[in-house]
Amino acid sequence: GDTGHEGHNKAAAMKDSDEVCGCNGVNKGTICKVIKEKGLFTLDEVRKHTKASASCGSCTGLVEQLLMFTAGGDYSATPKTKAMCSCTEHGHQAVRDAIKTSKLLKIADVFTFLEWKTPNGCASCRPAVNYYLISTWPKEARDDPQSRFINERSHANIQKDGSYSVIPRMWGGETTADELRRIADVVDKYKIPTVKVTGGQRIDLLGVKKEDLQAVWKDIGMPSGHAYAKALRTVKTCVGSEWCRMGTQDSTQMGKDLERAMWRMYAPHKVKFAVSGCPRNCAEAGIKDVGIIGVDSGWEMYVAGNGGIKTEVAHFLVKVKTAAEVLEYTGAFCELYRTEGWYLERTVHYVNRVGLDYVKKRIVEDHAGRKALWENLQFALDGEPDPWFEFDKAAVDTRQFEALSV
Repeated sequence: GDTGHEGHNKAAAMKDSDEVCGCNGVNKGTICKVIKEKGLFTLDEVRKHTKASASCGSCTGLVEQLLMFTAGGDYSATPKTKAMCSCTEHGHQAVRDAIKTSKLLKIADVFTFLEWKTPNGCASCRPAVNYYLISTWPKEARDDPQSRFINERSHANIQKDGSYSVIPRMWGGETTADELRRIADVVDKYKIPTVKVTGGQRIDLLGVKKEDLQAVWKDIGMPSGHAYAKALRTVKTCVGSEWCRMGTQDSTQMGKDLERAMWRMYAPHKVKFAVSGCPRNCAEAGIKDVGIIGVDSGWEMYVAGNGGIKTEVAHFLVKVKTAAEVLEYTGAFCELYRTEGWYLERTVHYVNRVGLDYVKKRIVEDHAGRKALWENLQFALDGEPDPWFEFDKAAVDTRQFEALSV
């Protein structure tokens, strides 16, 4: 990354007008000025005052470098572990370990056991702890909807004008005349202003009023696309051997099978898959969390790609022969990430942290371990509710959708 000797040079060599944080549009000059004027010393303080590195985190190394030579503090004494937030001294790993070894099942138990400074935690640590509980102890720890972000509480993406965006699931990007008719009817009935095809091969209805959400979901009658959640988002496919002259494998069917197997999967961050039917790779499998490419003799699997702020090419993991193996290896990799990744850490950052060799050991070399991971994931997902239809089971608070009476 941008830390260490080279990063220092990079940060020092930047002009004041150079952008540091792309998410929030913060340049070097702004950050340095705030550090000096307010006497800031920690990354958390810089995030509070400037929003730099508070969103995707890919500029964190650079912001830390700016802190070092602007604040002039002595960082040699700084502990290696980064605290989860200001409520605690513990890092993400310590919290995960405590939940597992001491079998903690409730957020309050975690706060008590680890002696949290703020008794009820904050908007930063509560969602993380909630996720660690439900991913470590599926079926035993209860999800706490109040500890999720606004999008995940209302199960739709809030937009900048306060309206919502609804993206139903389209398995592997395939749809039918019946689904398209229902979508068209819903757009007319609820006067939805914008209908857009997303990058993940689905249809997005933008500008839905909050009080219309439940009726829109019901009338569309399609499962939630989880476009608002830290979960499996899309499985992008090409048309594959079913139609394409070049296709060597049926990528659309493989994509649909993968998505149906894993669609209710919550994770530390959003997860995207892609399946291409031949090495021409029309589904762009090289920049997905899991990318599958059909070749003459089977399937190649790539992991930890990312098309985000800094594009990262996925690593080749393994080549397998059968569709069943694709499901098993993909599921095992996802479960490893689900149970070991830190909250808001994308697969690319998880794999960089633990190392590709470690992932290969756990997924490719350890056959019994891989099968166990895949079984654990299926156990966790079995009976997971669709939040658009099973309100009670998904603990959706429907009072939030009532129109405010004037």
